[in-house]
Amino acid sequence: MFYHSLIKPILFHLDPESAHHLVGFFLGLSQKLPFFHKTLSHLFEYKSKQLEQTIQGIHFPNPLGLAAGFDKTAELFPTMIHMGFGFIEVGTITAKAQTGNEKPRLFRYPKLQTLVNRMGFNNPGADVAEQTLSKQKKNGVRGINAGKSKITPIENATEDYIYTLKKLSPYADYVVINISSPNTPGLRSLQTKESLVSLLSGVLKEFDNKFPIPLYLKFAPDLAKEDLIQNLEVCLEYGIRGVILTNTTLDKQILGEENPPEGGLSGEPLFEKSLEFVRIAYKTLKGRIPIIGVGGINSGERAYQMMKAGANLIQIYTAYIYEGPYLPAQICSYLDKKLKQDGIQSISDIVGKE
Repeated sequence: MFYHSLIKPILFHLDPESAHHLVGFFLGLSQKLPFFHKTLSHLFEYKSKQLEQTIQGIHFPNPLGLAAGFDKTAELFPTMIHMGFGFIEVGTITAKAQTGNEKPRLFRYPKLQTLVNRMGFNNPGADVAEQTLSKQKKNGVRGINAGKSKITPIENATEDYIYTLKKLSPYADYVVINISSPNTPGLRSLQTKESLVSLLSGVLKEFDNKFPIPLYLKFAPDLAKEDLIQNLEVCLEYGIRGVILTNTTLDKQILGEENPPEGGLSGEPLFEKSLEFVRIAYKTLKGRIPIIGVGGINSGERAYQMMKAGANLIQIYTAYIYEGPYLPAQICSYLDKKLKQDGIQSISDIVGKE
């Protein structure tokens, strides 16, 4: 209520990127107040044993994560982990620092509960991110999302990813190879089977064919069903430990604009597409590796639906912008009550039970 009546009107009076920077400034400032994180935990965390899971040796206090894109610099993790999330995915981080695409590059559509972004992986680069992460107290589950530097030719993408993964994986519980953002030219071409095999074999060879922590891949929702299945089979063949479905979509028909802004669409309209990809992935993978479902989750009902479709974990971003900081607790509270109502002992027991 407080967010919608006071904070949101102020933030939405600003352009989207300025609002994000303002929030980031105050969240960063809070790290200098030793008592503040406990206050955040008290306000925003919802705890229940039923929501806890251990996946690939990682203990998740609840299944809801903050998707990559919110904490692009890896500076906000110490605060965001106290905001009701079971895990935080920082980044996307690239090997080289980059400012991203020209502004404006983030667009709100409040009536549709959606965003369009063409940020272009603006981030400080792997070297600076490593310095930031090395100084942080790791007090929760942290994923790190790695992308390709814009100035790196696509044929050198493997080396670019390797640099970032080597620098940052010591500070992560899991890492993600992001080959699905629509805002880096040519990046999505890495989702073809031949390119994906080349990328994965090159990365794994550098790590003696055994990555030290769970390695995930993030795919786009605009893949053909056959290509998605083919890529999932490649993941199994090369020992990839999990997948994230999905990134933003290039399908912007829902906006009803003749010339919509360039970039990827996220939020409410993406839900059915992401849900269907999770269903396909669950049928293909048969529980052999976990799935993180993301895209259009804005309520406990949708979170439950995504997990029943096959997601072991879920993430939010756009809905967090529109609904505010109490959304994680609302989602977790709903999941907990729904489990009790259905007589289910653990959140992991609903995965794929659609």
